[in-house]
Amino acid sequence: MKAIWRVEDESIFNCFRFSIGFFLKVEAQKAQMDTSYVFSQSDKLVTRFYLSKKYTDFVLSNPNEGKNIRYIPSSGVNLGIGVTYQKFTINLGFPIDIFNPSRQKDFPDLLDLQSHLYTTNWMVDFFGQFYTGYTIPESSKTDYSMLREDMKVRKLGILAGYILKGEQISLQAASQQSAIQKRSAFSPLVGFEAYRVLVKGDSVIFPLEENIETNFIRSDYFHFGPNAGLVGSLVFGKGFFITGALIANLGAGYSRWDKKKETSIWQMVPGYAARGYAGFNNRKFSVNVNYVFKYLELADHLELNQSLRTGNYRFNLVYKFGAGKRLENLFGN
Repeated sequence: MKAIWRVEDESIFNCFRFSIGFFLKVEAQKAQMDTSYVFSQSDKLVTRFYLSKKYTDFVLSNPNEGKNIRYIPSSGVNLGIGVTYQKFTINLGFPIDIFNPSRQKDFPDLLDLQSHLYTTNWMVDFFGQFYTGYTIPESSKTDYSMLREDMKVRKLGILAGYILKGEQISLQAASQQSAIQKRSAFSPLVGFEAYRVLVKGDSVIFPLEENIETNFIRSDYFHFGPNAGLVGSLVFGKGFFITGALIANLGAGYSRWDKKKETSIWQMVPGYAARGYAGFNNRKFSVNVNYVFKYLELADHLELNQSLRTGNYRFNLVYKFGAGKRLENLFGN
């Protein structure tokens, strides 16, 4: 079985966290959670068993001709385990054949690095995605399916947001269950985003059957700009919660395409990100579902609209243990 590598949230990426994310840790030490809203469980070792699926779809559409084609990577459902203790989290997940009967096993390896970091006032997403091999599934808008083993999508990016009332809302409680949200709370968020994207193939990206004059073999994109949104958490019953965030951004987008000759354009393009967490979380265990989604609009190529849709589904079963003196001493407690 050919291995497909995926690094789950904050796994091998921890090396990256401890260097680039140093300022976030300093900020977290200075800013304290409001204990009337959030109960910290820094003395607990949080263990999890999970199922997850990551993807980055590439969508091309031509509104004038009613064409809309979605390229889907040959990713699959991962089975994983993970632990969290204080600010440290590691998750390791691998695809299992029984969960992925339709995955193209002869496609090249892929690497999907996503890290979602949360401190008291900051929410930061890092994206490092390296996909090779896409399919066009048959749908009502296309009378064919197609395998594109040669097609490559590369995405590097960051989304950062400052939560104005972050001391009242724990995204760590929602995503990692290393704390408990005691009361409902809401807060605005402001920040910025930046992305670099490359799409290319051995032949034109749009299928020849579509006869698109604006077809291309390689395209490069750059996108950056501010964002703003709302973060909120609803708590009800004894331990049930729904936490979410909706973020909109408007940025400067640059696109360059290469077929027979090179063309480029600058545009102002919108986008949005959403995440939701729901389930049950108490001092001993948690069961919950998570979803993180990013819609990245790319600068248009004449009448050709382009976008990336990145997502991460997850189902978690969590149990929390007392950390013990040895682990506390290791982390300096």
